[in-house]
Amino acid sequence: MPKADTPVWSDSEELECVLTIPEAPGVMTFTFRPPSGARFVYKAGQFITLDLPVPGQGGSIQRTYTISSSPVSSAYISVTVKAQEGSIGTRWMIETLRPGMRLRAFGPAGLFHLPPQPDGKYLFISAGSGVTPMMSMASTLFERGEDPDICFVQCARRPADLIFRRRLEYMAGRVTGLQLHFMVKQADPYDAWTGYRGQFNQLMLGLMCNDYLERDVYCCGPEGFMTTVREILNSLGYDMDRYHQESFEAPAETVEEITEFDDDVPDEAIAAEIVFANSGVSVGCNETDTVLQVARAAGLRIPSGCTFGICGTCKVKKAEGEVYMVHNGGISDEDIEDGYILACCSKPIGKVAIEA
Repeated sequence: MPKADTPVWSDSEELECVLTIPEAPGVMTFTFRPPSGARFVYKAGQFITLDLPVPGQGGSIQRTYTISSSPVSSAYISVTVKAQEGSIGTRWMIETLRPGMRLRAFGPAGLFHLPPQPDGKYLFISAGSGVTPMMSMASTLFERGEDPDICFVQCARRPADLIFRRRLEYMAGRVTGLQLHFMVKQADPYDAWTGYRGQFNQLMLGLMCNDYLERDVYCCGPEGFMTTVREILNSLGYDMDRYHQESFEAPAETVEEITEFDDDVPDEAIAAEIVFANSGVSVGCNETDTVLQVARAAGLRIPSGCTFGICGTCKVKKAEGEVYMVHNGGISDEDIEDGYILACCSKPIGKVAIEA
């Protein structure tokens, strides 16, 4: 362990790879230490940039990876990488980088991290390799010596793709405040899966973490996944000032680079209008009213069932205008392209005409 007077590592010193750990198909963790024994100082969730001497690239290439280890253990850092289709640097690391090899590195940096005094309640939502900053954050809260308050949601294609699953289960088995929820799209062959299956949605969020409104949300995953999470939270009235996300494409290094989300969210103060074309009825409303609510208030009957966007009973054709719809699987992409909506979870943006 480093002593109090141990120097802090700076990127003028190369890092030596000391350990490699296969985590999942196409996923590997690499652990680095500075040869001088210097200690690392960083915040849980930050990233580091590695200078990779990949042959045939006209010199080295730089790739940014989130640190997956906890800053509580300042003697080393680990990065967990996943080889995507067409990846060059990550593929080189998995196939070539081994203990004893040294790399130049820059950082740590990034604004996606826990606060200096992380005593709050947290909801971590991740997909794929987006779990890496969440692992660093969860490990940090676990290693502080206090019972944390974390609801940890991890989504993957198959159970075999759940990175850090065993380590997370180990931590959850030692404290009472780490709630784990794994969700996959399909099971592995010849291996029973008894957890959540499907696509993350409003209903799943309520089942996994019913006090989500009280928590600070940290999200990381593919851009489409994070957009879906924001839509879900917006539709449920979550305070988005407490929402934080990291991008696979361009992690923020300065305040100016933090993404300003231009999500089109309904506003209660903005007036809207729904025209029920078949009935010849036009009703004024607000953008936060659903088509189903307005229809019922006007005495019009649109068949409905679950009212959660699951069953698809309230599917109607939109003839004109735009709606804000966050559903839970009750309508197909093909139907949406053809102009159909679910009345129970569609909110009008301006003037909308419905064939009802």
